[in-house]
Amino acid sequence: MEPADDLHTPVSNEEPEQAESAQFDDELTDIGEASFGPADTGLEAIIGSDDRKQIADTKVFPNRAIASLLITARDDSRWIGTAWFISPRTLATAGHCVFIKNSGVPGRDGWVKRITVIPGRSGTLRPFGAKDSTSFRSVTGWTTNGNENLDYGAIVLPEPFAGDIGIFDFGVFTDDDLRTVDATVSGYPSDKPGTQWFHSRKVTDVGPQKVFYDIDTVGGQSGAPVWRVLNSKPVAIAVHAYGGFTSNSGTRIDNTVNANLTAWKA
Repeated sequence: MEPADDLHTPVSNEEPEQAESAQFDDELTDIGEASFGPADTGLEAIIGSDDRKQIADTKVFPNRAIASLLITARDDSRWIGTAWFISPRTLATAGHCVFIKNSGVPGRDGWVKRITVIPGRSGTLRPFGAKDSTSFRSVTGWTTNGNENLDYGAIVLPEPFAGDIGIFDFGVFTDDDLRTVDATVSGYPSDKPGTQWFHSRKVTDVGPQKVFYDIDTVGGQSGAPVWRVLNSKPVAIAVHAYGGFTSNSGTRIDNTVNANLTAWKA
C-alpha cells in the first residue's frame, strides 16, 4: 500500500487544448454519474424532506463566488457540476469534476476536455459572464486510485473575471470543533437547472478525511463548498462530493488538502 502522503501528490493535465466556448442546454446530468453511475445509487441525496432554498440574489458574496460548471468530457459528453473561487483565477471542486474514473465508456475516462465556469449563475442570468478553462488539478489518490477520500481538485482560469467576485477562505479545524459547526452547502443541483440552492444544518460526524452532514443535496452540487461562518466570513471546511440515504459528505480540508489548495490558488 502506498503511504498516505503519496496519494496526495498533486497532478495536472499537461496538454491543455484550445478553449472553445460550448453551447449547452439545461438538460444535462450530474458529472458524478460519469464516474459512479446513475443518481439512484445514492451519490447525493435529500435526507428526509427537501429543505433546500433557492438563492434569490446570486450577485452578492458569497453566492457570486460559487460557480455553475458546464463540463465537456473527453468523449464530448456534457455534464454539470459546481465549484468555488479560492483565488481570482482558481476554483476548488471535486476531483471527479475534472477527472473521470471508471466510467466504462470508451474514450471518456481521464481529464475532462473543457469546463465553462459561470459565477453566480441564475438561470439565463450570467452576471459576470462565462469563461472556459482547460487547465485542471487533482491528486494521484483520485486520478490513479479513485480514492473517494481524496476526491478533490481545482480549475485554473486563463485570466480572472472582471469585477469583484470574491474568494472563499478555507481552513483546518479539529474534530471537536467541526462537530459543533452549523455548515452550509450551496450549489447547482440538476433538478433545478441553472439555479443556485442551499441548505444548512449541523455537521453530524467527522472522519480523518471526511465531513458528514444531513444537509440536502442533489447531483450537480458535486464540488460545492461546505462552509461555516467564522468571524462573519464564510470559511470552507470540506469539498462536497458524496451522499447516501442517511448522510451526505465532503472531502475534509485537512493539513494536506489545505496545502494543495493553497499551492493551486497561487
